[in-house]
Amino acid sequence: MRELARELLEGQEAWIVGGAVRDELLGREIVDLDIAVRDPRASAREYANRAGGSPFPLSERHGAWRVALEGGRTVDFTPLRDSIEDDLATRDFTINAIAVPLVDGEPVDPYQGRADLEGRIIRAVAPGIFTDDPLRLLRAVRLEDELGFRLDPGTEQLGREHAELVTQPAGERTLAELVRLSEAGYRRAGELDLLAPLGGSAKGLDRAELVDSPEFRLVAVFGESLSRLPVPNELLRYSRALRRTKPPEDGSPRAIYRFRRTTEPWALDALTFLGASEHAEAVRQARVREPAEPLLRGDELGLPPGPEIGRLLELVEEERAAGTIQTREEALELVRRERGAGDSK
Repeated sequence: MRELARELLEGQEAWIVGGAVRDELLGREIVDLDIAVRDPRASAREYANRAGGSPFPLSERHGAWRVALEGGRTVDFTPLRDSIEDDLATRDFTINAIAVPLVDGEPVDPYQGRADLEGRIIRAVAPGIFTDDPLRLLRAVRLEDELGFRLDPGTEQLGREHAELVTQPAGERTLAELVRLSEAGYRRAGELDLLAPLGGSAKGLDRAELVDSPEFRLVAVFGESLSRLPVPNELLRYSRALRRTKPPEDGSPRAIYRFRRTTEPWALDALTFLGASEHAEAVRQARVREPAEPLLRGDELGLPPGPEIGRLLELVEEERAAGTIQTREEALELVRRERGAGDSK
């Protein structure tokens, strides 16, 4: 990514800034490149044309552009309006306020970010970082979590004083930070009073120790409040499957079938969420034994279209799972008896 940028921006003032510099100094893989230039729009379009990427405005307000590349890599071009020192003064934390010339020259580090990298410290560049962009409240926690760093006392105090601002960023930006938090990251966010304003709580995180999943953690932390975030419909269905289901009455095939009917394909996660993991092996075995084809189809029942067909087919499959019937003939006999019983009422 950097080689092409050097070729295209040769002779122009351009600086690599932000997380790319930080990650390179830490020996981490660089997936996102952030370049400060005089004309971000033109630079992004030229880069995209050569790299085969897709350019789009990242921020209308700030004039930043992004080029999306294969493999989830991105190159951001941000406006360099004044000096690089002025640009770095607008950054969030000292470890992100280091600039390296794209072509040749010495790094610029006015806030001793490299020293804080060595000390594994996250320190605010200025007292107003959280009011300038409240998303930085969650970003601070996420950086602690991902890097194994710690907020310096002054920055932590600033965060606590501005915790109520955590609800201000757009939901999409908030969610993007939350999904990257580990269990420990959520606990830290709760410790800094950042979860309650969003409708969350760290109390349900004990269950998350057993399922290493961003989706599971979101449900454990936010519960019903998850719908306040712009999450996909699939995640809302997952949440309902975990929260609105009772654990199996016992480990019988019938009870396991009924539980799976309302929770699959997330039955194992639901057991963990409900504190009923003792039934996990029964669920796994039921999955292995699950027949590839149903005993009956709806058009074999001789009934007009309607909910009664679904009810009868569901009855057949439950009895099959429970072991009371095994063949198509037994299924048809069960349906005849059930219809006869219904007609006699």
